[in-house]
Amino acid sequence: MNRKLETIRNIGVIAHIDAGKTTVTERMLYYSGASHRVGAVDKGTTETDFDEEERERGITIYSACVTFHWRNHVVNLIDTPGHVDFTAEVERCLRVLDGGVVVFSAREGVEAQSETVWRQANRYKVPRIAFINKMDREGANFEGALAEIRNRLKANPVAIQIPIGAGPPHLAEAFRGIIDLVEMKQLTFDNDVSPPAVKLTDIPEDQLDRAQEWRDKMLEPLYDFSEELMELSLAEEPIPADLIRSVLRQATLAHQIQPVLCGSALDGIGVQPVLDAVTYYLPSPQDIPPVEGTNPTKKDTKETRAPDPDEPFCGLVFKILPAKHGDMTWVRIYSGTLKQNSRLLNPGQDIKENCAQLWHIQASRKDQVETAGAGDIVGVIGLRHSVTGDTLCDTKAPILLESIEFPETVISMAIEPESSAERDKLSDTLEMMKRQDPTFRAIESKETGQTVISGMGELHLEVIRHRLLRDFKLNVKVHKPRVSYRETVGGSAKVTGECHRMVGGQQLFGKVTIQLEHVDNPAQPVTVITKCNPEKLPFHLIESAMEELRQRGAGGGVIGGFPLGDIKITVLDGEMAEVGTNDTAFAIAAGDAFEKAMKAAHPVLLEPIMKLQIVTPEENLGDFVGDIMKRRGEIAKTETRNGEALIEAHAPLAELFGYSSAMRSLSQGRASSSMEPLKYAAAPQEVANTFLM
Repeated sequence: MNRKLETIRNIGVIAHIDAGKTTVTERMLYYSGASHRVGAVDKGTTETDFDEEERERGITIYSACVTFHWRNHVVNLIDTPGHVDFTAEVERCLRVLDGGVVVFSAREGVEAQSETVWRQANRYKVPRIAFINKMDREGANFEGALAEIRNRLKANPVAIQIPIGAGPPHLAEAFRGIIDLVEMKQLTFDNDVSPPAVKLTDIPEDQLDRAQEWRDKMLEPLYDFSEELMELSLAEEPIPADLIRSVLRQATLAHQIQPVLCGSALDGIGVQPVLDAVTYYLPSPQDIPPVEGTNPTKKDTKETRAPDPDEPFCGLVFKILPAKHGDMTWVRIYSGTLKQNSRLLNPGQDIKENCAQLWHIQASRKDQVETAGAGDIVGVIGLRHSVTGDTLCDTKAPILLESIEFPETVISMAIEPESSAERDKLSDTLEMMKRQDPTFRAIESKETGQTVISGMGELHLEVIRHRLLRDFKLNVKVHKPRVSYRETVGGSAKVTGECHRMVGGQQLFGKVTIQLEHVDNPAQPVTVITKCNPEKLPFHLIESAMEELRQRGAGGGVIGGFPLGDIKITVLDGEMAEVGTNDTAFAIAAGDAFEKAMKAAHPVLLEPIMKLQIVTPEENLGDFVGDIMKRRGEIAKTETRNGEALIEAHAPLAELFGYSSAMRSLSQGRASSSMEPLKYAAAPQEVANTFLM
């Protein structure tokens, strides 16, 4: 595992669903010799989509790491999901990767998830190259896709290849080859020989003028990075290909351009040049600035770690694969050397961990190694407490790196086992799944008694439910969770409760006068105090009444029995008799007073209001505003930025179940949202009426 840093490439393949990421990855593995056949997504035979759910659905759900060699370089590649429900997989991978290959469909161009992953790559400052795939499809349009990358993503794509023709073979101008603008050669691909060959030939006469025009477009943005390049061009002298590649690399690493290639991964056209571009233009760990963190013992002190095997060890946990005999933890090593059986510090949790074994990850397979150095991605077995986003470092040189932030879950459902015998098993299974997936939540609601699981979308929860049924053999019932309503009062009431009862052959008597009113006090849902004159009534009687009022306050309101909040009860006075007045009589009188006061003080049902933040294309702004209004929501603010509309809305949780599906329908899948609890507010009377008997 000791590799030269300059020859390592840590890259991710990212794109919208069905753009061809996994097919591109399969071709890369085949051409590099890492696999002996090309897997097919449709047949469920791919190397990286090895989970049963992925093969059944024909989509990537879990990111998979593979390592292979290409032209004396070591490539650690992570194939990521394209569906919006699994965007967290992309998030955590981009956090630790050095470069990205973004795949676009030549027919669909920039799609919803293309925009999402591009924004994520911008946030983590990941240099990237683009591959316009599916040039052999009906409706393929290279120039249209290139223009969308520029306009919709606000990017600076620079074509370093152009296609010859477009579309399937039955068309007159079908896709039949690629022109390399750096070498000014035509590329043809022979997949019938072993190993498959790429041939460079002269550009056909009828394509020369077009090729020269595109080459000039390629060189123009590069002049800012090289005076030598500009001088050679002005003098109309030949420009060496190595110089162009050097300047392209410099501009790519500076995030100023994104080299664009094209081809058809399914037909095996254009993938080898993408691999070449990975080695030419994407960064090695040496090209990445030293990682920054803080000293956990001195919060204001900055620490850095250079990508050097001789520096103190520092790494970041970015994925966990749970297993019965020890979780496999994926770690990106930023500095130093990691050895098996070493002791590590987790500064975020202030605990020490044991690194028992190191594994080189190859999709579903793994090979054990003894050491791993800076720039590597490895699997670690033996960590017991570390979770996704945690830093691991040398115990003598602590550093705390920035963690990984994940979007909040947007959809929930309730789940319960068919039998009590399976309850413990379900609890253990959900805990294991939470370790694996940081966007999955599972909590037991104390108010409803349900276990509520939350995820990024309906497909996300459906996959989780299938795993519980198929992989863990759990029989579970799934249904919508109850909304956690509250109750309060809208006014004030002064009432007297009485006790005239025969209990155990004894006539009991007692009167208690209370005032019940609304107060804003989130820290204490129900406050009970007394203003009784202690000289008039014995304290034990007053205390008995107050205890009864506390219990009634904790027991729920009169609308639906929901927990009470923001209520203050004051015991004002009481009346006793010489015979028949005791603690029980005063407790009964206080209970009577509570029920009268709750009805007289105008009971109010409170519902949870969510703060909803939506990012959508500007043209869909009106549709979203109208939809939120239908959901009894209020628009807090809107703003537009770079062709996108940002909406902040406040809407009742009861109206937002299944919102992710509605959001995708309104925007053709191009919008994203996050949701978090904001406050409780009075529900309309028609909602309260549904709970009244």
